[in-house]
Amino acid sequence: MDIAVKPPPLPQLGSEQIERRLGTCPRLPSLSSINSVLRELLDAEQCYTSQIADVIRRDPSMTTRLLRLVNSVYYGLTTPVSSIEEAVFYLGVSQIRRLALVTPIIEDLQRLAGQTRFPWREFWRHCIATAIMTQETLGDIQPSSDEADYVAGLLHDVGKIVMVAAFPEYFERVQARMQEQKADLLAVERDVLGIDHCQLGAEYLSAHKLPSTAIESVRFHHHPARAQNQVRIVAAVQVADLFVRYAQIGDSGNPTPVSSEVWMAAEGWDFLFPGSSGERALGRANMERSLERLSTILEGLV
Repeated sequence: MDIAVKPPPLPQLGSEQIERRLGTCPRLPSLSSINSVLRELLDAEQCYTSQIADVIRRDPSMTTRLLRLVNSVYYGLTTPVSSIEEAVFYLGVSQIRRLALVTPIIEDLQRLAGQTRFPWREFWRHCIATAIMTQETLGDIQPSSDEADYVAGLLHDVGKIVMVAAFPEYFERVQARMQEQKADLLAVERDVLGIDHCQLGAEYLSAHKLPSTAIESVRFHHHPARAQNQVRIVAAVQVADLFVRYAQIGDSGNPTPVSSEVWMAAEGWDFLFPGSSGERALGRANMERSLERLSTILEGLV
């Protein structure tokens, strides 16, 4: 009878070694800004469908996602939409802005992740769903005009991608450990590598001069009380992340199940609706009502 031999533990890396490896991760151009021409059009008080369509038409990947998204969301149409102008008309500026953000960022992150074996499509679904729910959760409380909340939700797990890119052997060992035993992911990461994905992602974004909203959301989305400047956005990311995991949308890379009790007891609610149980209950109900529409949007985006 063969006895499985456990692989020897990997050496924990010191801060200098971690910093050195982090330095090998390329900067992601998409994190700085979306296409500047498209941004100006989407932010303008008056913009024309034809102008937006002309810019989108230059990007084959965005064009493909746009048509897939509109035909997914409006699947009841008698004739599928094949015109970019029609798609822009149906979806509106808000959805186009999301699409313009998601397309280059996901493609850049996939290049960073390389060929590591992992359910990436499901991971992107988790990230995009968290971004959408972050924005919707904050919509009536702290509306954002620059998509900072959406980007914060989209990038909350970027540390896992950085771990894949700079420390692939450690990432694989963490995933194996999580499959073997029920454990806290952050504790396992710190035990295996010496740093968790939250700190790793924050250090990567900080090195590339990303805004504090994204950095704090990545660093503290498991513990929003520790955030210093962007507590509400970080709290919304935590609540959205747990909700998406509770609803089993996509795959966050953390196999530990999230129950409704865990999601509803998240500390993030205390910062979103301090002292208001009625508003908190309404916020939860609104998130649950978004589930069916969320699944439809995701089918079009990724």
